[in-house]
Amino acid sequence: MTYILAIDQGTTSTRAILFDGSLKVAALAQEEFPQHYPASGWVEHDPADLWATTTATAWAAIERAGITAGDIAGIGITNQRETTILWDRATGVPLHNAIVWQDRRTAAICDELREAGHEPMVTERTGLLLDPYFSGTKVKWLLDNIEGAHARAERGEILFGTVDSFLIWKLTGGRVHATDATNAARTLLYNIRDGRWDEEICRLLGIPLAMLPEVKDCAAEFGATHAELFGGEIPILGVAGDQQAATVGQACFAPGMMKSTYGTGCFALLNTGDTLVQSRNRLLGTIAFQLNGKPTYALEGSIFIAGAVVQWLRDGLKIIRAAPETQGLAETADPNQNVIIVPAFTGLGAPYWRPECRGAVFGLTRNSGPAEFARAALESVGFQSRDLIEAMRADLRGAETGATLRVDGGMSASDWTMQFLADITGAPVDRPKVLETTALGAAWLAGMQAGVYPDADGFAAGWAVERHFEPRMETGLREEKYAAWKRAVRATLGA
Repeated sequence: MTYILAIDQGTTSTRAILFDGSLKVAALAQEEFPQHYPASGWVEHDPADLWATTTATAWAAIERAGITAGDIAGIGITNQRETTILWDRATGVPLHNAIVWQDRRTAAICDELREAGHEPMVTERTGLLLDPYFSGTKVKWLLDNIEGAHARAERGEILFGTVDSFLIWKLTGGRVHATDATNAARTLLYNIRDGRWDEEICRLLGIPLAMLPEVKDCAAEFGATHAELFGGEIPILGVAGDQQAATVGQACFAPGMMKSTYGTGCFALLNTGDTLVQSRNRLLGTIAFQLNGKPTYALEGSIFIAGAVVQWLRDGLKIIRAAPETQGLAETADPNQNVIIVPAFTGLGAPYWRPECRGAVFGLTRNSGPAEFARAALESVGFQSRDLIEAMRADLRGAETGATLRVDGGMSASDWTMQFLADITGAPVDRPKVLETTALGAAWLAGMQAGVYPDADGFAAGWAVERHFEPRMETGLREEKYAAWKRAVRATLGA
């Protein structure tokens, strides 16, 4: 039996999953790691935690499967995107904690660039907006705030990478400094039309090109792990940012197909084929995947808070002990109350892009309690998803964005949440049999490159639905509820 090891390095935990030759899960290991909040709106990770949990979970999965490194044909890596790390080229030691994608500390830098008129150029080349979400301004902040960093970066002594690059560097013992096109496309530094780092944008942000990794296809040779790590060398053959890996794992290979992942945040991607759509509704143009040197583009809507709102109920308000309790509470909520949570804990993402606003709760009564808060938390995910879908439809001038929304991620396991998603969007929702779509996408990329797994058509033929959700809500009620959500958002934004 030949295996593929998928490393799924996420925002709150790292997982390693071994897939067998039939793309079935053979073993899984997962470890959470701490989040660091040094100031309001700032979010950091210790890179040592990312590395330690990666090696620990990989070893655990290998041991649980009872195999050795020689049984593994390749490694696929998928990762939290935009999270930014600088490290010393000679020692591999990070210069600072990783600045996480959710971090808003560079809002003022983005404002200055926008006021200076740079956003149209940046959007035209990168598909992105000037927002703290992306890596470029995080790199600038680090270079500006670490003593001597600029000069050292100019001399080539400091390297930049998103988490995939950092892991590749560590796994290969410092032999390979590389990334893939999907992660590069999220940095604000990569021209996704021309397929290269953009010298003008890098100059604008004061980022030396010598810091940047080599950009490869999603399925490519990324070097091999050094033998001491896992008892033998294993080639790294596939890399994709987590949302693009989920797009691949959902087999959204054809233009018009759409997936939405519900993890810490929510990310919807619509395949637009070889056309890079210039959004008029503040969505992002990005690379869905790149194979054989050819990029496939996508429209993306990013929601910062999805599953994190349930974590807030658990850890902040302490009204639940575990996430699955929210479904039972939501089912018992008073139908005559209309509590709305706008979960802008770290600002609002697409299509609003307001990093400075903060969350709000509307419609409270004296009788509002845990059940109403649970329902409002789950509904907020559906409402935000509809915001994205409405923007996509507008960008495509009303064209069909795909008859069915394919869903994955931890929250997709909630039947109540997925039914509300279908109800509020008015679109069917398909939940696949394999919910590990992010890891599955990374595994398929590596396995296809290794010759273990079939091509895209063969992989798509094996995709299967576990449950289908049809809209059941009356149109009048759907529009009434969505109008209430829009009013709450306008109030939160101060509009």
